[in-house]
Amino acid sequence: MALCSVSAAVTSTQRIALNHGDHVEFALCNPREKLSHLSCRHQVRQPVIVVRLLAVKRRKSVPKTLAFSVPNHNDEAERETSHDCIDDSLVLETETSLDCTGDGLVLCSKNNENSEHKDVDVVASVSSSEEDLSQCLEEMRKLGSLHEKLKAIRLHVLASEQWNSSRLKLCHRHYLESATNLIHYLALKGLDIEQLREDLSSTGILNMKTINSYVLAGLNVGIQLLENQNSTSLDIQEKISVGSCTHEILHCQQNEKFTERSMRKKLLFNKELLLGSLRGNKTIHVMVTIGQEATESDTLISDILKGGASIIRINCAHGNPTVWSEIIRRVKRTSQMLELPCRILMDLAGPKIRTGSLEPGPCVIKISPKKNATGNVILPAQVWLSYRGTDPPSHLSPDAALFIDDQVFLNELKVGNALKFYDARGKRRMFKITRQFHVFSGMGFVAECSETAYVLSGTKLCAKGKKGRLLTGEVVDVPAKQKFIRLRVGDLLIISHDNSLEQEDFSGPTTGAQRITCSSGYLYDSVKPGDPIAFDDGKIWGVIQGASNSEIVVSITCAGRRGSKLGSEKSINIPESNIRFEGFTTKDLMDLEFVASHADMVGISFVQDICDIVVLRQELEKRKLHNLGIVLKIETKSGFEKLPLMLLEAMKSSNPLGVMIARGDLAVECGWERLGDIQEEILSICGAAHLPVIWATQVLESLVKSGVPTRAEITDVVHGRRASCVMLNKGKYVVEAVSTLDTILHVNTSQTKADLRPLLFSSHFAH
Repeated sequence: MALCSVSAAVTSTQRIALNHGDHVEFALCNPREKLSHLSCRHQVRQPVIVVRLLAVKRRKSVPKTLAFSVPNHNDEAERETSHDCIDDSLVLETETSLDCTGDGLVLCSKNNENSEHKDVDVVASVSSSEEDLSQCLEEMRKLGSLHEKLKAIRLHVLASEQWNSSRLKLCHRHYLESATNLIHYLALKGLDIEQLREDLSSTGILNMKTINSYVLAGLNVGIQLLENQNSTSLDIQEKISVGSCTHEILHCQQNEKFTERSMRKKLLFNKELLLGSLRGNKTIHVMVTIGQEATESDTLISDILKGGASIIRINCAHGNPTVWSEIIRRVKRTSQMLELPCRILMDLAGPKIRTGSLEPGPCVIKISPKKNATGNVILPAQVWLSYRGTDPPSHLSPDAALFIDDQVFLNELKVGNALKFYDARGKRRMFKITRQFHVFSGMGFVAECSETAYVLSGTKLCAKGKKGRLLTGEVVDVPAKQKFIRLRVGDLLIISHDNSLEQEDFSGPTTGAQRITCSSGYLYDSVKPGDPIAFDDGKIWGVIQGASNSEIVVSITCAGRRGSKLGSEKSINIPESNIRFEGFTTKDLMDLEFVASHADMVGISFVQDICDIVVLRQELEKRKLHNLGIVLKIETKSGFEKLPLMLLEAMKSSNPLGVMIARGDLAVECGWERLGDIQEEILSICGAAHLPVIWATQVLESLVKSGVPTRAEITDVVHGRRASCVMLNKGKYVVEAVSTLDTILHVNTSQTKADLRPLLFSSHFAH
């Protein structure tokens, strides 16, 4: 008798190699299954849980049941035989003993030499304790429960689709599948399935946090995997008669509209449709906001595009059509010349409440050398001197730039010349030229100034030329000093509808209060004493002390240690008020005409409800703007809460569609502590709708303004990789910021992994 002992886990069906290439397969029998019998003798010494032993004929490899044993009501083992195999060609005429000892279950088979089935040799051992088998059965019951729950969730998701069928029928055919998946996601989001998520994740069956963009396909895969796990029979007939749910899944998978692959393609297609194609192997767009400064520089736009920007944003809240036209002309010319595709987004100002214009200050610029603590100069100020509109080379960072409207004067200057002048205070000062550069307009110079000087437009610069001839040039185009008011904690601020109005009588002293204007009637109609109010994206906070139809008195409660500046055109937010903006402003409608004929995308600011999208669709239909891209800017609490409904409404049009997370106003309106969760939820919702997301506001802000980024800004950009586009605001170092942003977004992660050397353990650890 050939005897072998093979140990394996009973929880899974396994194939075990025996003598002469024989195979044995075994598995737990389903307790609900009808017992079958086999004509053979076996002997059981100890009761065990149901075990089925299978033998495989070597040549045909057909699995058949030989014998199994179950405990009876007296907790004694009963032998069972199978009559299913009597007429089968694999009836074993063997002497079989089934031995269940402390070490396991052993089946011994002695082949009959006269048997016509000499090629069957079955000896197997299943090593398992009652504890292990009990744990296995518990695991199977758990998988069965998960299976039933997933099927129930799938039915709930499909029912939600049917419930919203009338809404889905109104969606444009391009967005139909995406809108359907959004409905599926919202149905899933409405269920309390946190424990189910953990159970599915622990079993390795399905990660429900990653199926947002293909909800139905993800559920189908999970259900199928669980059915495969629960299947314990190798019989072909049993495999065919699977549950009805699997038949539904197979039928659904034949419809390629809702597969994971097709859903992912939808997102990529919608991203390219709105934002354009990307260069090379890049995966994320870089957007840069520019303003009038782009019209005053010959190299700014080209440097930004070379740095990696693929979208230029213009804010219609600033500037006018003349400035916008010049910016767009330069962008298109530079894009064509450099062969770098670039799209243009123009944001409508929307009904945003802003501070009014302050009277500009004098046209003067302060030039200050760096001094130590005792007031001694340690580094002269660097001044750029050139012809009007010529910026310094990108590698230079001068402290000031002065333009001279006299090309002949500049051509006569040389390194070492001293330029003498009287500043705005009548102080005699001097620039000493240290370097010379060739620029587009001729020559440019870097000069040093060792004393503080205030230079006005019209200031005369004098130098000695050849043969002692006196050279004179005049400084032009010094920008007006930006006017602002400085607010400190405890200060009073009066917001007036009009500067000409008399201050009204409020309780409490207002003498010495700072004043600023705001022309929006929404502000005065909606606030009340006690409401918090924020300025400049939350840099300054206050509490409303009194309000009337024309003035509001605010007590400042939060500002910088040395006070905070508040200037013209800065945002005003009242998070707890009931301000309700309706539709587009008159300015928005006028600007939309310009945007439609010059830009690729329009940004809709402060969308809050479905009615805003309805008005937008009507305006686009009226102008037959079916290809103009639409970017919904989420900036308020209402806009966030109603985002899914607004997306479904916008999907009724064929226009390319996307969403911008405008984190500046959003943080103020919803609260700083909620911003992280809110932006995550917006990403999830848009992922379910297969729509691109623009990650905006304060991206690399310190780098843009000061030239040095913070650690938090770098990690913020890394998190921004989940979006389709990341946006930079304008600033002094925006060119450097564009290059840095593009590098972080598209860094080679494989190189980062290669930098991590594998851990090498010393020999004494190995032993």
